[in-house]
Amino acid sequence: MLADILAQLQKQASAGESGVAAAFELNWQSLEPEAQKLACLLSLFALAPIPWSLVESAASSSDLEFDLKANRTILVERYLLQELAEDTYQIHERIRELLQQKLEYLAEADELKRGYCQAMVALAKDIPNTPTLIEIAKVTLAIPHLGEAATVYQAWLSDDDLIWPFLGLGRFYQGQGAYVQALPWREQCLSSTRKRFGDEHLDVATSLNNLALLYYSQGRYSDAEPLYIQSLAMKKRLLGDEHPDVAQTLNNLAALYRSQGKYSDAEPLYIEALDMYKRLPGDEHPDVATSLNNLALLYYSQGRYSDAEPLYIQALEIDKRLLGDEHPDVAIDLNNLALLYKSQGRFSDAEPLYIQSLAMKKRLLGDEHPDVAQTLNNLAALYRSQGKYSDAEPLYIQSLAMKKRLLGDEHPDVANSLNNLAELYYFQRRDSEAEPLYIQALEMMKRLLGHEHPDVAQNLNNLALLYDSQGRYNDAEPLYIQALDIAEKLLGANHPNTINIRENLEYLRRNRQP
Repeated sequence: MLADILAQLQKQASAGESGVAAAFELNWQSLEPEAQKLACLLSLFALAPIPWSLVESAASSSDLEFDLKANRTILVERYLLQELAEDTYQIHERIRELLQQKLEYLAEADELKRGYCQAMVALAKDIPNTPTLIEIAKVTLAIPHLGEAATVYQAWLSDDDLIWPFLGLGRFYQGQGAYVQALPWREQCLSSTRKRFGDEHLDVATSLNNLALLYYSQGRYSDAEPLYIQSLAMKKRLLGDEHPDVAQTLNNLAALYRSQGKYSDAEPLYIEALDMYKRLPGDEHPDVATSLNNLALLYYSQGRYSDAEPLYIQALEIDKRLLGDEHPDVAIDLNNLALLYKSQGRFSDAEPLYIQSLAMKKRLLGDEHPDVAQTLNNLAALYRSQGKYSDAEPLYIQSLAMKKRLLGDEHPDVANSLNNLAELYYFQRRDSEAEPLYIQALEMMKRLLGHEHPDVAQNLNNLALLYDSQGRYNDAEPLYIQALDIAEKLLGANHPNTINIRENLEYLRRNRQP
């Protein structure tokens, strides 16, 4: 127990806090300068378990060249440091306070703080945008210490390094779907870069883009859009029109427009981003694959399946070549290609891709991740289309519960899952269960996406179908008309969804003929 450290110190002096301080001072005076420097370095770490590899990295960055392990042993023997597990240590809160007081009188104090920050920056740079379970396990113990660099020791971060601890923390949480935990780091990144650099700086533009991306993931589309636009304009001013960072924000803004149903706004941005990526990193780069995948997803949303398929296949091939078969991006590619095949009625092609994608996401990201929830939903939709209702229902319910836990009750993906579960109940003639879910989904979509959105049109159509099947023609017809108006406006007259809604309305009107 960490309390044992204080207990041992108290044995060396009179009882109480003053006794602890006196015993600490006796121990401190008997330490060699090298052990004192190591103890002061350790005091920089957060009140959390400290992986020794981080201490070695910080010591190296601080140019401490003495025998770290020998001096570590001395600190443990003097009750100033406790070994928790193999190569994992911790300092008691009171001892840390006393060591930090000594640090301020140490000639090398600034050097130690800068070295600590450099070690944390190196750690942050190794955290990918979507960390796998293995990558998460490697850095989890280091996260509190990374937080110290971002906040307490921010002044000792160089201008080039200031953004990195925030980027690492944001990636760690956002990549797991932990959006609430990611938010303060994304917000602090923006405020810290603005405070140091002013409003016109590339790190500020990057911070705006990243905060917008988080808002997008949370379904906060109206909050995300102005930040993307501001980031894009700043990047163009600072970097010029031809730069990968410009392409990145173009791509992200296009994704936002696609999710808002603004397909005509999204397409030119996607194409511009893809062309830029191909010119700058070259055809063989993961960013090109991501851009291909995103443009394909737009074409899928527009019902342009023959345009989408070759792009999906090309993106999958590039990602497999560059990233290997076991990578989160490959799992996303498989899911999206399966989504296309399902929409084309190619169920036998879609199912193995969904199953492969789901298994890969669970292995790499864990069972509790928004990407897992989405593929569960998509596989359930495939089973529903095949009439395998008993297979679909538990997957829909699992996906909905997971989305609510991870994304909160007010998120477009939750509304989508409510609609899908209602649709399943409709096909099973469980009307009393379907209707409230349809209504709840529709109200949520209107709140979150606005009244003019393709998903709203589809939900209106689904609720109208339910009323139509019950002979409630007067309730169904205005919903069909409203859905058709939105679909024609946003998707065009020849989109599969528009055609389906139009046929439903025409069937209702024929059915009501005397």
